[in-house]
Amino acid sequence: MAGFIATDYTATITFLGFVPRREGAEIEAEAVTAMPLTLAGFEHEFHAGVTRPSCSRVANIHPKGTEIRNSRQLSILSEEEMAVIAGEMGLAHLDPLWLGASIVIKGIPDFSHVPPASRLLSASGVTIVVDVENGPCNYPAKTVDVVRPGFGKAFKPAAKGRRGVTASVERGGTLRVGDELRLFVPDQRAWLG
Repeated sequence: MAGFIATDYTATITFLGFVPRREGAEIEAEAVTAMPLTLAGFEHEFHAGVTRPSCSRVANIHPKGTEIRNSRQLSILSEEEMAVIAGEMGLAHLDPLWLGASIVIKGIPDFSHVPPASRLLSASGVTIVVDVENGPCNYPAKTVDVVRPGFGKAFKPAAKGRRGVTASVERGGTLRVGDELRLFVPDQRAWLG
C-alpha cells in the first residue's frame, strides 16, 4: 500500500534562486536557471546541509543552536500567492529575490497549506518533501523596504498564510526553470485533535 496519493495538480517552476549568505538584516538572493540538488539541498544556499542549528521556529522543542535534521533546505513559494501579497502591499510585483525564494511554482492552489510531508516530484525523479508553512518574517520585509522604501511594513500582514513552505530534498537531481512538479499528498485522514 502506497503512503502517498498522486493528485491531479502539477506545478511549473517559474523561478529558481538561492541565498548565498546571511549578512545583515536583509536577504540577498541570486537567481539561477538550474539547481543541482543533493540530500543536503543546493550547495550554494545559506540553508543547505543535512543538519542545521535549531532556530526560533522550533524554540519550544529544542534549545536554540541544537543540531537537528535540516527540513528547511529550501523555501518554495507560489506565484499566485505572491501576486496576492504584492496586491495587498500596493505593489505591482513582488520579486522572489527579495523573499529569499529557492523555488517559485505556478499551478497549485492554496499552496502554502498543502499537507506537511507532501511530495513534489519532477519527471526526472527529483523529489522535494514539504515540511511546514513558512511564516512571514522580518528579513524579506527589510529587503522590500530597501528596494521599495515604505512598503516593507506591509509585507508580514500581507504574507500571512501565503509565504509558501519550507522543504528538503528526498531524492537529488537537477531542477530547471520550466520543469513540472507533480503533487503527492499523504494517504491519511485529517487529524481530529
